[in-house]
Amino acid sequence: MHIVLVEPSGIGQKVLTNLLHGRGDRVTAFSDGACAFAHVRGDESVDVVITSFETESKSGLELCWDLRLLAQAGRPIYTIAMSSSYEDSKLIEALDCGADDFIKKPPQAMELQARLRAAERLLLTQRDLIHLANIDPLTGIYNRRAFFEKSEDLRLADGRERTMAAIMFDIDHFKKVNDQYGHDVGDDAIRTVADIVRRREGVAGRLGGEEFALIVEESRWGHAVETAEGMRCEIEAVRMEMPKGLLHLTCSFGVSDWLTGEDIDQVLKRADTALYQAKNNGRNQVVRFESRDVDSAKAS
Repeated sequence: MHIVLVEPSGIGQKVLTNLLHGRGDRVTAFSDGACAFAHVRGDESVDVVITSFETESKSGLELCWDLRLLAQAGRPIYTIAMSSSYEDSKLIEALDCGADDFIKKPPQAMELQARLRAAERLLLTQRDLIHLANIDPLTGIYNRRAFFEKSEDLRLADGRERTMAAIMFDIDHFKKVNDQYGHDVGDDAIRTVADIVRRREGVAGRLGGEEFALIVEESRWGHAVETAEGMRCEIEAVRMEMPKGLLHLTCSFGVSDWLTGEDIDQVLKRADTALYQAKNNGRNQVVRFESRDVDSAKAS
């Protein structure tokens, strides 16, 4: 596991780090609670935080509270508070502030290892639950709810509003695919398209049925359209072997800029309008919602 150790004493850091390295854990040590939290928040590989009560800048109890909020936001992380005093008041205070466990300092090697094994079991369960809550079981990409959440997170990453665009698309004549070949083949078609979209940078999700969306950073004007066109060509080249012959897939795409101050519903509404236009124009094409049409879209 990746463990962040927060301990003001250099000797304490060395002793604990040696114990953890003996288990094969990766250890990142801090004496400053605020620096430790900044590291944990920016590094999702961190599994466990072991913190003393007495730390610089941000106390161990404050750190436990901040880590609890991080965990409640969907981040699997396990916090162990550590104190040289084993008074009941210390234990209660640590658990009330969000710690998952409490250990006396300096910990005995066997006790520490047992508590970390318990942490591993709990983290595995948490990750499984988060996966089930966020991932579409058919395709392995984000489900609708998680797609909306992750898109908003990407939009406001690093505390600044990024220049983004939305791509919505679905499989053309999908009902005919199901009717002619059966739902198993329809599921294969959905998985095939999902495999193509997952290879693009950004946030990809299955919104429902045969409908997908991808949020991309618009590093330059036209990048989103190029991304959509690349997926369209790749999907058009797919050939699925069927008893009755080859099945050809195509998708129609709608693209829209994500305007400043908007939420994801607003940008997806315009992308959906462009997708509808692509369908009306004959399918298997990319249509971008032009900015001059924003006012008319809002009016509708």
